[in-house]
This record gives sequence, C-alpha cells and structure tokens, in this order.
Amino acid sequence: MDLLKQKFHEKSAKLRTELRALIKANGSQVVGEVTLGQVFGGARGIKMMVWETSSLDAEKGIRFRGYSIPELRELLPKIPGGKEPLPEALFWLMLVGEIPTDEETAWLTAEWRKRAGVPEHTFKVLEALPVDTHPMTQFTIAINSLQTEGVFAKRYADGMNKLDYWDATYEDAMNLVAKLPRVAAYIYRRTYHKGKHIAPDPTQDWSGNFAHMLGIKGDDFKSLMRLYLTIHADHEGGNASAHTVHLVGSTLSDPYLSLAAGMNALAGPLHGLANQEVIKWVFKMIEEIGSTKPTKQQIADYVNKTLAEGKVIPGYGHAVLRQPDPRFTAQKVFAQEYIKDSDIVEVVWKAFEVVPPILKALGKVKNPWPNVDAHSGAILVHYGMTEYSFYTVLFGVSRALGVVAAQCWSRALGLPLERPKSVTSEWLKEVAGALAE
Repeated sequence: MDLLKQKFHEKSAKLRTELRALIKANGSQVVGEVTLGQVFGGARGIKMMVWETSSLDAEKGIRFRGYSIPELRELLPKIPGGKEPLPEALFWLMLVGEIPTDEETAWLTAEWRKRAGVPEHTFKVLEALPVDTHPMTQFTIAINSLQTEGVFAKRYADGMNKLDYWDATYEDAMNLVAKLPRVAAYIYRRTYHKGKHIAPDPTQDWSGNFAHMLGIKGDDFKSLMRLYLTIHADHEGGNASAHTVHLVGSTLSDPYLSLAAGMNALAGPLHGLANQEVIKWVFKMIEEIGSTKPTKQQIADYVNKTLAEGKVIPGYGHAVLRQPDPRFTAQKVFAQEYIKDSDIVEVVWKAFEVVPPILKALGKVKNPWPNVDAHSGAILVHYGMTEYSFYTVLFGVSRALGVVAAQCWSRALGLPLERPKSVTSEWLKEVAGALAE
C-alpha cells in the first residue's frame, strides 16, 4: 500500500468509526429547517451532505481543510524557486488533511507521472468526433472512454467487500487525475492547432507538463497553471458539478462515470461555462466601444446598457459568497506580479471598480462582487489562449482534484445512496395555504 493510501486509510477508518457513533447517538437531532422557498428554489442552503475536502463561508470564502487561498500560496510546496503552489500538494491536503512535505509532494508528482498513460482507444474516440465538437463534449466523452481502465468496476464485478470500496476508488482517482492533463491537452491541440500534438515531458510537475503539452511557452504560464489548477480544485460539495459527482457516485458508479457526469454539469452556462461568457462579454464591450483601453465611464455606460437589455453582467455575483471571491483576488495578485501593461487585464481591473457600485444601486443583488470567472479569461488571453470555448476544460481538470478526493471519502465513510424527497406543486399550495390560516 502506497504512503498516501496508507495515511488516507488510517484517517478515514478512524473518522468512519467516530461518525457512526455520532449518528447512532444523535441521528434524530434537528440541525435546520427547510422553507418553501428552498424547496422550490433548488434546495439552496439546505444542509444535506458530508463533504470533507473543503468548506465555503459566505464572508470568508473557500477553505481547503481550514486553509485560505493566501495561506495555501504560502504553505503548500512549490517547485524549486517557484512562487505558486503545486496542485499535487493540495490534493494531498484535501485527501488527508495535512500539508505535505516537499518529499511527499515529489512522491505524488512521480506517482501521477507513472499513472499518466492514456489508452489508445481514448484518442481514437476523440478522433471519431467532428473537430468542431465543443471541447467540454469531447472531454466528457474521453473521460467515459477511460472507464475501461477502471479498478472499482472490475473489482465490484468480482465481488468486492464493501469495506474495500475506498481502496478501489482511490486507485481510480489517482489514475484518472494523472491522465486528465494529457487528455485535455490532446483536445486543445486537436481542436485549435490542427492536431499538432506535443508529447508529455516526464521531467515536469503535473501542471508544468500540462502547460507544456498545451504548447504555450514560458515559465510564467506554467506558474499560472499551478495557481489556476489549485484555486479551482474544489468549492465545497453543494455546487452543481461537485454535487453531481457525489450524487452519481452514491449509486456506486466509479470515479470515471461520476466525474464525466460532473463535467456535464460544469459545462452549463450557470456554472463552469460562465468563464467563457465573461471574456465574450469583455470582447464584445471592447468591440462596441472601439478601444482596448475604455475609460471607467465607458465601461459604466456599457454595464448599464447590458442591464437595461435585461441581461446579467457575467462574472459578478455568487450563490453563496457575499464578498469578493478570494479566487478572483488570487488571480489579481498573480497578474499584478507577473503581467505588466496588458489592456485586457486593465479592463477587468477597471470593471472591478465600476460594476459593484452599479449592481449595489439596483437594490436587488445580494452579491455585487466579482467571482472567480471575472478574471481567469483575461489572464489566459494575455498568455495567448484566446480560445475561450476551452476554458471550462481547464476548470474541469482542476475541479477533478477535489471531487475525486471527496469520492474517496464518501466510499471510506460508507455514505449512502442519495435520495431526497420530491414534492408536487399541489403539495406546495396545500402547505402554503395551511401556513396562511
């Protein structure tokens, strides 16, 4: 048993025992109330699942095992001389709740390198698709095709003991995460660069090799990928993609099938696809204004025009957060350090000053602040990745880290099949009528 698996097994077995005792003693305790608005409004805010890898606070933002993003940038291991955290280290932290050492992180980098081979049939499946197929469609199909390599499905078919579910899930999670950069880079080069693929570089870390295979040169872009793949990795379990992975996984579908389902959720315009909607909106604004250096007043006028047309300002607002998204702030700090004199980045920063006061003045917006999507596209454009239909695939590679780590915990803790109770509109009317009496 490898060292990360052994550590995970020890921690998860201990917590499983503790939680079983807790639920046995306190399972009937009421922990919240559900309103009619929540029943009809997408179950927003209802506490109904366990998610070990991260938590989200409306005021403080995301915490990975209790650590903020600024703390992660400081504490997580980096490449020698590097400034940005390694996503490998974040995966270790999410899985076992400990900041790994440099040696442990190097072990995980090497382990993923060993597991990174992609079967030939996955490339053949991708080549069978029209080249203009949306990258997220290609991505989910490719992930499904990798399921032929799955450990969990094979061992389950052979009659695996349920106490070993976590072990097979761990193996699938490690294998899947290791392969995703190669798959994503293949889709990028196939779709936008006439299939001129770039072979993996076994000397690189996980993110550095991904940047290398994408074909965007420069150490700064590798640094960006390390940061990007870290800060997008998880956002507690209630967001659409994470919850989808959890739901599908609760049926004992393996990490391949579960992640593919989650990526289909991420591809929705109200979720991960928003990152491409932001840069499209910025490009359209620049085109309409006729300058890559619009004034704040010109941006304000365009924002008001967008709102007057009954449209939203993409990249602003969040279902949970009530402060600027720490992931936006992390990207802004990166841009201030690495990027000088970029018109597109300057537009994002001006919008950051202009948009919130306008949204606040409407009196209807709970969170007028920018979210993670408001900045990511501008930085990617600066480094030459202008193909914004690919941005959600980048998001997906990162999000896989958190959701498959969480699925390991779901299996280890023996979490049950998710089966909420649905109601009819007639039931809602009857309850509302009874409350009014």
